[in-house]
Amino acid sequence: MPIPVKYPGVFVQEIPSGNVTITGVETSITAFVGRTVMGPLAPMHCFSAADFERAFGGRAAGYPLGDAVWDFFGNGGSHAIIVRVFKAPAGAGDGLARAEGGGLTLVAAAPGAWPNGRLLMSIDATLGSVDSFNLALTYKAPDGSETVERFQDVSINGDAGPHRLDQVLETQSKLARVPGDRLPVATPTAVTDVPFAGGADSAGLDAADLTGDPELHTGIYALDDVDLFNLMCIPPDPADADYGDLETLYQAGALYCLKRRAMLILDPPKAWSDHARQGRIDQIQPADLGIGGPELEARNCAVYFPRIRKADPKTGQIETFPVCGAIAGIFAATDNLRGLWKAPAGITAGIGGINGLEFDLNDDQNGELNPLGINCLRNFPVEGPVVWGARTLRGADMLSDDYKYVPVRRLTLFIEESLYRGTKFAVFEPNDEALWSTLRQTIGAFMTDLSRQGAFYGYDVACDRTTTTQADIDRGVVNVRVAFAPVKPAEFIVLQIQQLAGQTAP
Repeated sequence: MPIPVKYPGVFVQEIPSGNVTITGVETSITAFVGRTVMGPLAPMHCFSAADFERAFGGRAAGYPLGDAVWDFFGNGGSHAIIVRVFKAPAGAGDGLARAEGGGLTLVAAAPGAWPNGRLLMSIDATLGSVDSFNLALTYKAPDGSETVERFQDVSINGDAGPHRLDQVLETQSKLARVPGDRLPVATPTAVTDVPFAGGADSAGLDAADLTGDPELHTGIYALDDVDLFNLMCIPPDPADADYGDLETLYQAGALYCLKRRAMLILDPPKAWSDHARQGRIDQIQPADLGIGGPELEARNCAVYFPRIRKADPKTGQIETFPVCGAIAGIFAATDNLRGLWKAPAGITAGIGGINGLEFDLNDDQNGELNPLGINCLRNFPVEGPVVWGARTLRGADMLSDDYKYVPVRRLTLFIEESLYRGTKFAVFEPNDEALWSTLRQTIGAFMTDLSRQGAFYGYDVACDRTTTTQADIDRGVVNVRVAFAPVKPAEFIVLQIQQLAGQTAP
């Protein structure tokens, strides 16, 4: 706004630069979908293995998702989103544990057997007020740690406002709730250490449970309530088997990841292990996953074979586990050290925290699988287990796809998501040269920074009369064309060694 000039003198006016900065989105937020011992049914962010253990019970026998999350953090991951899927077993009702005492009934905050005998309710009704009492909830975890929640001066009076018990527990407790928001009629009396009981662990899940319902935001669609994720893992459960109707599950996951600009990291079907044991590597085909054909969502998928071997948390015996969590951790570690344009593979992409691989593939076997777009895990004498492939499911040689390589695809998704979020300032602005210039400058600065870091060889940003015609302007459309030449991984190193003929010195 111009400064009103009313008298002779010097006037100072601050003028905004008009520059807009685009900040790149985070690149390795990993969503894990499956069963856990405990925890909320809404997606929850975890930033360490300790966070996962506190909220979801950590590693436990029969819960492969816990091991996948553990592998993720152990291999360099730092941000996970846990989507707990629960299905009450037959005859177990809603699977929620309950405690009844002193005229008060509470239910556990989340289903499962975790509260049975470990979550205790105590009521102190000696406050001198007929309407108020104190409530204490004590959870004794299997590892010996103890969590205590204390709620002072709560009431069952419907007019108690912020002190009303059901509202207090709903907003402040991670352990218990008032069932159905139904308060008792009379003020509870004193009881001590009343145990919760009747909770039931989830029954085995099938593909439909994990896929979920987009209308109800269940299964993978619970991630609709999450702003951003970049990688998705659906670990097989049991660890050495497959979900029924695997193709339907993976197809739904692939389509959802395509919509959300994320990558789906696939674990190999059990049949592949059987083929390898029988020496029938030629029987391993990407089509077994249900997304290995001409579908473009295969660009957002990558599969790694074989699975990994490590100690079972309960028995201590070496067992077979899904590899997706470890791969996601290696993605994150590579992003942090080198950038997501660096292939998460090679001798620096070692798999930590494991005892070995389900199979030790040789060069010939690797040579059969790699041209199909199947990424192999190899066990080398000095380096140990490493990731030795960086192709998407559109990475088969015969397809000649633009998104053959994982880093190229991930870089493209990163640019798309960052520009999608960073150019919203242009909505409803006048569609003229001033806006076009701002868009070119803003996007160009973002691309220049990536280019300096080595993300691509070169780029071009166009936004002018050549991209936005008068017809586009009349329809309220502004078109920006962003082109870049990605740096592709050196997948094959060919050394040419030549012996020179003897030369006579001059």
